[in-house]
Amino acid sequence: MTTAETSYSEADITVLEGLEAVRKRPGMYIGSTGPTGLHHLVWEVVDNSVDEAMAGHCTTIEVTLCEDGSCQVSDDGRGIPVGVHHQYEELTAAEVVFTVLHAGGKFGGEGYKVSGGLHGVGISVVNALSSRVEVEIYRDGNRYYMDFVDGGRLDTRLAASGASPDGRTGTTVRFWPDVSIFDEIRFRFQTLSERFQMMAFLNRGLQIRLRDERPDGNHDEVEYRYEGGIRDFVAHVNASKESLFAEVGYIEGIEEGQEVEVAFQWNTGFNADGLHSFANGINTLEGGMHEEGFRSALTAVVNRYAKKRNLIKDNDDNLQGEDIREGLTAIISVRLSEPQFEGQTKSKLGNVEMRSLVQRTTNERLTDWLEEHPQEAKAIVQKAVNAQRARVAAQDARRSARRKSALDGAGMPDKLKDCASKDPRESELFIVEGDSAGGSAVQARDPHTMAILPIRGKILNVERARADRMLKNTEIQTLIQAIGAGFAEDFDVDRIRYHKVILLCDADVDGSHIRTLLLTFFFRQMRPLVEAGHVYIAQPPLYSTVVGREKVYLKDDHARSAFMVENPGHKREFQRLKGLGEMDFDELKDTTMDPSRRSLLQVSVEMLAIADEVFSTLMGEDVESRKRFIQTNARDVRFLDI
Repeated sequence: MTTAETSYSEADITVLEGLEAVRKRPGMYIGSTGPTGLHHLVWEVVDNSVDEAMAGHCTTIEVTLCEDGSCQVSDDGRGIPVGVHHQYEELTAAEVVFTVLHAGGKFGGEGYKVSGGLHGVGISVVNALSSRVEVEIYRDGNRYYMDFVDGGRLDTRLAASGASPDGRTGTTVRFWPDVSIFDEIRFRFQTLSERFQMMAFLNRGLQIRLRDERPDGNHDEVEYRYEGGIRDFVAHVNASKESLFAEVGYIEGIEEGQEVEVAFQWNTGFNADGLHSFANGINTLEGGMHEEGFRSALTAVVNRYAKKRNLIKDNDDNLQGEDIREGLTAIISVRLSEPQFEGQTKSKLGNVEMRSLVQRTTNERLTDWLEEHPQEAKAIVQKAVNAQRARVAAQDARRSARRKSALDGAGMPDKLKDCASKDPRESELFIVEGDSAGGSAVQARDPHTMAILPIRGKILNVERARADRMLKNTEIQTLIQAIGAGFAEDFDVDRIRYHKVILLCDADVDGSHIRTLLLTFFFRQMRPLVEAGHVYIAQPPLYSTVVGREKVYLKDDHARSAFMVENPGHKREFQRLKGLGEMDFDELKDTTMDPSRRSLLQVSVEMLAIADEVFSTLMGEDVESRKRFIQTNARDVRFLDI
């Protein structure tokens, strides 16, 4: 990657608009006031340091979860400019950055050639949503200090407070999230660790250190630095899978300041969605032009190679993209000076010129790679040919299933107790473990909006099965029919019959396994359903107790402990509830199904590469990887939000 040797001064800080209404409507700026929004504050601060790294001026970022609940981020970049700002002459540039929305060095001037923060809300929002912020800047041989209180009010003006120790440069920001804004203000170590590891993969050689100094923190310091960059990223995602060949392939291209690098490796699995893309370090979950360019070039290059080497005959059908991508894990990372992201979430890249660059680079460099690696190339083509055969078999199975549905009338599974409403926006599908629990759920439901689908036993583990085998499985056929929008590449989220698909399983080990099998199916075969936020997990309580004349239900051991803290005089008499099938229907309704009293967890996928790795680890063949994952995450199991 190139290093930008450019100036960075007060003139490079450009103001777009003032800071308005952030505290009144925080969701508009950070998405929510729940855990996602809380951690977004950390991303805003750390992203500024990563931008310094992408500009070639920062090698180390240190993040500390402090004893008093604050978060501190330090880097060894150039330090925020401290001179008087050219538009706000009463404020220094550093004060403007923290008090004016959309102020920074990324909107003009020469501060940053490449940055992830062009559509971000800026560090001023962190200031607005914190009860206190302290800033230290090391620049020009001096240490500067300022602080803010009460949601962004400047309390101590920026001023020099001595010499910079050992001539260091950089910025340290420490902030205390405002307890009156957020639902909770405790940062989750694992969430931060996963994100920082991904940042380190994408910025070759950048060191990111995370330390937990909280008295009840259970984690030691973690440190990430990858000299192999995205090659190490692919190796990491594939670690729990059986690779088709040992080497991780790598290609790159640079044109007129625009850069692309791609790392890739195939495995023996059947997943065709192992492609993850990034633009200026931002995870483009919905893909975009860079992904389009890679997909089309990959299909053309592999078909060309296969025919040239007589691995497929001239009169045979071409391999389709999904055949070639089966078992592929690939990371595409592009850097460009003027990224055009679609939407505030930056989930899709719109730069047309980036499609051309990625396409040209893949056409030229991947062709060379295949020629230089004939054994690997042969294995890739053979796997794609096998996938093609399985795809054709699956299409036949689909056609057969459609014909059968047309012949037997309604096309809905017999076990489904549908709701009266035909409006998907108000309709809910409860997928219930076991026929007896299904019977209770039917009695407990609101028949106008709630449909019940009981499933028997554990469904097929789709992580280890191709589509043709999946379609022969009765429970999976039933799920596809009930949701009504197809599956795999035919899935159309606009055709779903229910906007809430709720998994209702027992609160025990078997129930957790069934829930994970269902989540794996949705993630692999109906991913848009998950991405659109339509999948939920019901939370039947594990305990009940009596307070006065009222029965109180408690979700799990953590909830029971919290209850005892709030009610220290309680007699500690708790009844452990039986499985769903043994609950009275009114008890099931009161605790788990009544919208006014129930607690649902919405399943989200914020970082697909990490989710891909988690599902492969939990549901794949590698027992040791699964054991390590469970041991590492056992403490955080109540937060497991795959």
